[in-house]
Order: sequence, then structure tokens, then C-alpha cells
Amino acid sequence: MRANPLALLPLLLFLALFIGSGVYYQSANIDYAFYQISAPVAILPAVVLALLLDKGKLNQRLETFIQGVGDSNIITMCLIYLLAGAFASVAKAVGGVDATVNFGLSIIPAELVLPGLFVITAFIATAMGTSMGTIAAMAPIALGLTEVSDLSLPLCIGAVVGGAMFGDNLSIISDTTIASTRSQGCEMRDKFRMNFKIALPAALITLLWLYLQGADARITQSSDYELIKVLPYLAVLVMALSGLNVFLVLFSGILLAGIIGLTGLEGYSIAQYSKDIYAGYTGMQEIMILSMLIGGLGALMKAQGGLEFLARQIERLTSKGDNPEASPRAGEAAISTAVALTNVCTANNTVAIIICGGLAKDIAARQNVDPRRSACLLDIFSCVVQGLLPYGAQVLLAGFIAGLSPLVVIGNIHYSWLLGVIALATIVFGARKHKIRTEAVIG
Repeated sequence: MRANPLALLPLLLFLALFIGSGVYYQSANIDYAFYQISAPVAILPAVVLALLLDKGKLNQRLETFIQGVGDSNIITMCLIYLLAGAFASVAKAVGGVDATVNFGLSIIPAELVLPGLFVITAFIATAMGTSMGTIAAMAPIALGLTEVSDLSLPLCIGAVVGGAMFGDNLSIISDTTIASTRSQGCEMRDKFRMNFKIALPAALITLLWLYLQGADARITQSSDYELIKVLPYLAVLVMALSGLNVFLVLFSGILLAGIIGLTGLEGYSIAQYSKDIYAGYTGMQEIMILSMLIGGLGALMKAQGGLEFLARQIERLTSKGDNPEASPRAGEAAISTAVALTNVCTANNTVAIIICGGLAKDIAARQNVDPRRSACLLDIFSCVVQGLLPYGAQVLLAGFIAGLSPLVVIGNIHYSWLLGVIALATIVFGARKHKIRTEAVIG
């Protein structure tokens, strides 16, 4: 495949329009700055540019775009959006969010609410293997917490997204885990052990930070609740921890919340239940459209050689030429950079891992990088970037539910920032240790 740096221009145009307009309106003190020019509209000029840059007949270019829109990963995300929106809408309508918040406040000390939010979210994401379904279930609860306390909304949402990314990164049923281990030819349990050593310190520091930020939290509302209204969220938690498919988990949550409303709320009818489900659908319209358009844009950039250009540049920088001495540090840095940049272009961590898998395996073989380590780095750095992309699905979903701009959300996802820093440190110091051990063996 040809390498073409111009194929990356549409992505740069989209970022300039979306982030640039948001920063401009924010500097002008306009409310909802990042919603003045919505992302699904800002991406349209980028799509047009990508179509113009492509060669061949227009129908062929459109076919490539449509194939990207209909990619299985994109459609999976969109279905999760629909079910998650419906669950959140129905659960809130029957009083589930308020009851769950008050239930949590009755059993968790106020000073531990923020760390507890991170831990519970992490457990759910680890069990479900998806950050999207987890954020959809937990973000409304985080929003409810801020309504009955003086806790910061951005901090609560950041704790949810961070916990979701922690669980998704470590879960053995996550798409990213499966893609990274298969592409590098290592066992899931081995990758998990190596991954956990990096993720755990980041999680512990995050928990300490959240504790310090929420230690003086005050609850401004009594914690009365009806336990039956908590059942939808408890059921989702239990089913997620049992390893059930995310679609079954969310669909079951919708049914249970509806049954509780129909049998326990006066005046709540089948018609209202239907309206609440549909309201959940329509609430996810913006991020569904954006996800599909990003999928199509990514397919065009890949077909035009944009991702190939990135791969070749990284490969050129890490190639030793006639020098037979391998450099694990350079290899690890190259693998991490490749998947990070690809994730920026595709806005999908699973797709980024799949695209970079072959290149990463080749770099690992040439630079003497352990396959377990390369799988670990692929998953970690795709997770870090995905959790900090202002146009990534996770940040968009959390920001939409909370009514926050994407930049505010990513500024409070402390876990993702810490994970990236710690992973980078292991590349620098871990590779140095490898070199010392190698020299010792030779000596």
C-alpha cells in the first residue's frame, strides 16, 4: 500500500474545526462552547476533503466511506449507544438514579464516595469488557451524586471514565485484550500480569488523589431510598460481574427498570415506557452520527495511505539498518507511538491495535521486545489515547450525559494521564534494566 501524508489532512481539518471552535467560544465565555458547532457537523468538511483527495471513481470512494461507517466495531458501538441511552432514560424515569445514589451514600462514607465511584466502575468494566457500556451505566449515577453533594461534577465524571478505561484495559474479555494478545502471539494471562504491574500504580495514585479531593465532601440531602428502584443498577452490576454479554446486560436492565415502573409507579404506562426508551435513543443521536462518520473518515484515510505513512515513518525511525544491535527501548517506543498515532486517526482503540498488530510484531522481533510486553504496550497506549481523545466515543458519551465539554472531561481523567506517564517510565527505565542484564550476561 502507498504511503501518503496528505491523507491525514482531513483529520487535521476536523480537529481544527471542532476543537478550535470550542476553544474560541469558550474564550468568549459562551455557554456550551463545544456544542455551538457540533462535532457531527464539524466533521463534514473533513469527509468532503477526504473524498476529494481520494482517487478513482466517486462511487468507489463513497463505497470505501460507507464500508468504514458500517464497520462491525462502529455498529457495535452504535448499538451499545442505543441500549445504554434507553437504560439510562428508563432507569431515571422510574427513580432508579436517585435511589441508587442515596443507597450508595447510605453505605459509603462521604469521604470515600469519589474513590468508591472509581472502584465500582473499574469492577464493572473488567467484568463487562467494555468501557462504553460501563460509562453509560455509571455516568448518570455520578451526575446524581453531584446533585446531592458538593462534589465536583468533572471529577466524578473523570473518575467514571478512568475506572472504565482501567477495567477495559485489563479485562480478559475486552476486544483490545483479545486483539493485542492474538496479534503478538502471547497468552492473555501473561499479558494481564504485565499490564497489571503498570495499571495498578496508576490506579492507586488516582484513588489517593480522589480521596484527597473528596475528603471534605458534604451531603446536602437525606439518603432515603426505595431498594426496589435500585434493583436495575444492582442487576446490571451482578450480570456484568458474571461475564454476560454487554447487550444482554443492558437489555435486561431496560426490561427490569420498565417492570418496576409499570408495577410500582402510579400512572406509568406502556406508552410512557415506550416514550422513555425512545427518548434514550434520540439522546444518543449526536454521538452515534459522529461515530459513524469517524469510522468512514478513518476508512478513507487508511485506503489513501495515511496510516501506512505513519507506520513507515515509525519503522524508519526505529530501523537499525546495518547495526545488528537490537534496542528494546527503541522498539517499545516505536510500538507505543505507532498505536497511539493510529488511535488518534481512527478514534477506536480496537481498530488501532488491529492495524498496528503486524507492524508491532515485526518491530518486537527486530528489537528484541518480549511479545507479552509488546501486547501490553499496544493495549495500554491505545487505552491512554482513547481515554483522552476529545472526539473519542468514551469522552463524548460521558460529556454528553454530564453536559460537559470534552476538554473539561479529559482534563479530569487522571487515571489515563497517570497510566501514560507510568507506562512511559517503564519504557525508559525498563529498557535500561534490560540492557544492564544483557551486558551482565555477555560479561
